[in-house]
Amino acid sequence: MSDMRMMYQEVILDHNRKPRNYGRIEGANHHADGHNPLCGDSIHLTMDMEDDLIRAVAFEGEGCAICKASASMMTGVVKGLKVREAEDLASRFRGMTTGTLDMKDEHRLGRLRVFEGVKDLPSRVKCAILPWHTLLAAIHSVQAASSEGKDDPIQEA
Repeated sequence: MSDMRMMYQEVILDHNRKPRNYGRIEGANHHADGHNPLCGDSIHLTMDMEDDLIRAVAFEGEGCAICKASASMMTGVVKGLKVREAEDLASRFRGMTTGTLDMKDEHRLGRLRVFEGVKDLPSRVKCAILPWHTLLAAIHSVQAASSEGKDDPIQEA
């Protein structure tokens, strides 16, 4: 087993067992629900934004280990970002997990790179991307997000 694959498994299991930023932000001024109808992943994201800055973000819900780990890591990296930075990061994350982002180029994904192997598991790509869809829905005050069809808000990188 490659080092990257082992790290991926360890990170997924750690964030699944002990998700970061799990819960709700009381008085949040942005929120959205995300649902993957194919596998049943469902998350609720709450966020506190001031101007175009993401001050706090949290999630809760039921999902597979990949979805929960993706949400956990996403909430950690977008906190403190400006909206445009979070949107760009979401686009790069989607490109990485779908295999359309050239990982040899400067991708600025940092520790999120552990999800790169998801591109080799087509049935799991939408699990990893759902939290990012939900984040974008919350940013743009859309109440619900899905990982299916026309409801896919993330454009290719």
